[in-house]
Amino acid sequence: MSQKIIISPSILAADYGKLAEEITKVVDAGAEYIHIDVMDGHFVPNISIGVPVVQSIRKVTNAVFDCHLMISNPIDYVDAFISAGADLISFHVESNSDIEKTIKKITSAGKKAALVVKPNTPIDVVFPYLSEISMVLIMTVEPGFGGQSFMTDMLPKIKALRQEIERQALAVDIQVDGGVDAETAVLCKDAGANVLVAGSYIFKSPDVKKAIEILKA
Repeated sequence: MSQKIIISPSILAADYGKLAEEITKVVDAGAEYIHIDVMDGHFVPNISIGVPVVQSIRKVTNAVFDCHLMISNPIDYVDAFISAGADLISFHVESNSDIEKTIKKITSAGKKAALVVKPNTPIDVVFPYLSEISMVLIMTVEPGFGGQSFMTDMLPKIKALRQEIERQALAVDIQVDGGVDAETAVLCKDAGANVLVAGSYIFKSPDVKKAIEILKA
């Protein structure tokens, strides 16, 4: 079953001095989602942006805000990110929050929930929750820093997840994040992924529209 390919540029790689312009540029070039990496310096070693930035960039675009919470206690921040304008909230199965309760908190507010797995986490941990979520994000690098190389050994994980989604006859997206470019995007799509997060490849490209077209093609 072929899935619609959705592009979610990661603003981690954008120029923060002109963030509004950068977001407008990628949305005008065909990106459907904006991937917002939220890091707390605890769950991952880096610190990135929080609620006020999401709130301010919400005024810039109607694109889907795809908020990836790399934080220890995501359940405590769900309401704040929804109020700020998040449409889809993904959180880690490795976090301290109760998975079931966190999903319910997101979906009962009318937003989409997604689960994230780090490279060392087996994919079958998400299988019991597939009917309650909209997407699974498979990290193809260790979360916390941009610009890492794609881990090809994550491809079997994508395949196994796609098989399980089809076995359960569900419409769940598979997102990949980390080292996605023209070459690795093909591998991810062949394995069954349909939502591609790309930071450097899009934002550092001399022709953003072309970069997005290549990822979709």
